[in-house]
Amino acid sequence: MEQPQSLSFAVIGHIRTDLPEKFGLPRQSGLVEELTGTVVLEKPYRSPEALRGIEGYSHLWLLWVFSEAADKGWSPTVRPPRLGGNRRMGVFASRSPFRPNPIGMSAVRLLGIDRDAADGPLLQVAGIDMMDGTPILDIKPYLPFTDAIPAAAAGFSLPPDQGLLEVELPEPLSALLPEDKRAALIALLRQDPRPQYQEDGARVYGMSFAGREVRFTVEKGICRVVEIL
Repeated sequence: MEQPQSLSFAVIGHIRTDLPEKFGLPRQSGLVEELTGTVVLEKPYRSPEALRGIEGYSHLWLLWVFSEAADKGWSPTVRPPRLGGNRRMGVFASRSPFRPNPIGMSAVRLLGIDRDAADGPLLQVAGIDMMDGTPILDIKPYLPFTDAIPAAAAGFSLPPDQGLLEVELPEPLSALLPEDKRAALIALLRQDPRPQYQEDGARVYGMSFAGREVRFTVEKGICRVVEIL
């Protein structure tokens, strides 16, 4: 039987996050547990019945669209940032957004369900790696006895505790952020959001976060926040 060459999928919702741009996003879900988001379902998927039993799971899989890369095409090989941007790997050996089908997947922690919100029920999740407004294609429960394989080989990916920065956030600047956002910002900056091939210690980088523009420098493993606008 001839197989279809293309399929269409419905966007079942979007996620609200504090990161409106790609720059600054964690490279994988779960790296910044302090970073939270809200999944807002679209009608007709905005149904309490569709979420019946979901509170029994601590973690969920979110399948979503790399919306910023959806019309950019793809290549058989990519330059992973973790390899300095100068080595090519196969697209299927990477998590590059520039894929034949620009689909992302994130394992997130379920914090709670807001069933009383006007546009609810809403899913409150943590450990996200998605931009604000990212389209969601599906939600599935995370099953620790099948989805976690501790002995699996990680290829050229670095362990999550390597390459972390020390972050200096002066108190006067910290006070410009809501108290519940400060830990997430520090955790994001520790992950070093810069392209891996940039090593200019004098360069000031800018990152949009929680309605603010955060400006910082990186030199000798230390990230210094110099301004918050």
